Amino acid sequence: MRDALRGLVLLLVCGLALQAHARTVQGDGLQKVEIAKEPQRIVSLLPSLTETVCALGACPRLVGLDRYSNWPESLQSLPRVGGGLDPNIESIVALKPDLVLAAGSTRGVERLEALGLKVLRLEPRTHADVQRVLRTVAEALFLPEADSERVWREMQAGVQAAVQSLSPQARQQKVYFEVSPAPYGASASSFIGETLTRMGVGNILPASLGPFPQVNPEFVVRAQPDVIMAGDSSRASMVQRPGWAALRAIQAQRICVFKPGEADMLVRAGPRMAEGARLMADCLNRAAVASQGAMR
Repeated sequence: MRDALRGLVLLLVCGLALQAHARTVQGDGLQKVEIAKEPQRIVSLLPSLTETVCALGACPRLVGLDRYSNWPESLQSLPRVGGGLDPNIESIVALKPDLVLAAGSTRGVERLEALGLKVLRLEPRTHADVQRVLRTVAEALFLPEADSERVWREMQAGVQAAVQSLSPQARQQKVYFEVSPAPYGASASSFIGETLTRMGVGNILPASLGPFPQVNPEFVVRAQPDVIMAGDSSRASMVQRPGWAALRAIQAQRICVFKPGEADMLVRAGPRMAEGARLMADCLNRAAVASQGAMR
């Protein structure tokens, strides 16, 4: 009888301990995810979330990735499970993850949840979102809040260093930042636009257009940006757009074309934002020097 009571007490204590260890994590919108224990097998379906996990020192817990996650390089050998628009449900389930990280726009989430998987939906679009996502991912991974705060402080210090590196002339320019050759641009309300605003430079795309609006090429012609920033995939199509060959930025070669790896980093709202800010600051400083040279 005494042994049975001891066993019952032990079971109750263990149950209470597990309950105390469990946590409810707030995802995007109204989503709440109950996580019973520290996740050890994570699948990430968004590059910025992959990079967030790694920035928090939890790279070894990743067991599967979307096809676009390409940093850090140490993850290249991990299985790929499709993308946000076409996740391979069977491949994800086969990896037996105890947590799936996905964007709010990722398809198939309901099916994954119906199959019993824990899915946390997070999609950072602004600087504030990046800080929130850092905290949320750290919480979901049972990491101390101090870890996410440390990463955020380092990011902010890096962005501020980029801001301070700008010359007075560089700050007087207005920018068109092209995200993809459709073309889509980064407005003042995007995290890229927020970085440009922090740098004190103008953005030809107002916040009212939404974070990443599709841009009418004629709008750019009328706005006459001093500097154009874009990925290598946009280079060929730019001069073919009506009126773009006459843009002052193109004629004066004040265009910064980023390599694929650089462009990936720049358009991801994640822990490498400081590196992206340095790239933009370098571009602005070079353009300002080129502009001064042309005026002499």
